[in-house]
Amino acid sequence: MQHGRCLCGDVEWTAEGPLERMTHCHCSRCRKAHGTPFATYAFAPGAGFRLRGAENVTRYATSPAFVRGFCGRCGSVLPSAALDGRLAVPIGSLTTDPGVRPVAHVFVASKLPWYEITDGLPQHAAFEPDEDAPVLDDLPAPPVPTGRRGSCLCGEVRFVLEGTPLTARNCHCSRCRLARSAAHAANVVTKQDAVRITQGADRIASYKIPDARFFTQTFCRTCGGKVPRYDADRGIVVTPLGAFDDAPGTRPEMHMFAASKAPWFAITDDLPQHAAGVPL
Repeated sequence: MQHGRCLCGDVEWTAEGPLERMTHCHCSRCRKAHGTPFATYAFAPGAGFRLRGAENVTRYATSPAFVRGFCGRCGSVLPSAALDGRLAVPIGSLTTDPGVRPVAHVFVASKLPWYEITDGLPQHAAFEPDEDAPVLDDLPAPPVPTGRRGSCLCGEVRFVLEGTPLTARNCHCSRCRLARSAAHAANVVTKQDAVRITQGADRIASYKIPDARFFTQTFCRTCGGKVPRYDADRGIVVTPLGAFDDAPGTRPEMHMFAASKAPWFAITDDLPQHAAGVPL
């Protein structure tokens, strides 16, 4: 049996039966929902799925056939019903080892240009060849192609990066995995005046872990898409790289908290790895 939960713990779930076909998805909708360069999903039998805290789940339809769920309090992405009655499970939300490993990258035609796939797994432009599901177009880019813009999944929240990045990092800590429901977080850090919210500031929700000094997740109330977080105490902004519509002008420089890495994810690039955190 598999167990998963959101970051704040308001929503928990279990799934019976083996997980199937774990893949890394690079589609624009997954990137926006998770705030990461890719999301990792597997399928679970719908019949054995149990959910606690359903009243805390917010849902947003990304297509007529697919509705994504996220925790309305902390923004973590939750399992969603697939077209054939199975559950599409975001593997980063698991607290257990799924017992299976990724078999492919899908929607590589939508991959972020700065992200390099180095693990040797098969790559597919859209779904795997034997997956019978409709293929959606990429999310449209916002008008006026200038700057380093970003947005949430539904487009209600928009921002622009106007200053120079201080650093960009992949974080594998358990909090980041649960927050993003993904293999790891990928963020760019800038000074506080370097990122400007251009639309939808009133749509941004935030959740801070009570016993954490800094850890806070910010997301769109409508779609759950991850958006910039202003940290006034440190004078910085932490922006999820998966939320950008344009090239951000940087890419991750390191992996941190690699000692806490998910058992199902392999680091295969040549970026420096740090067992714990690295100060700014």
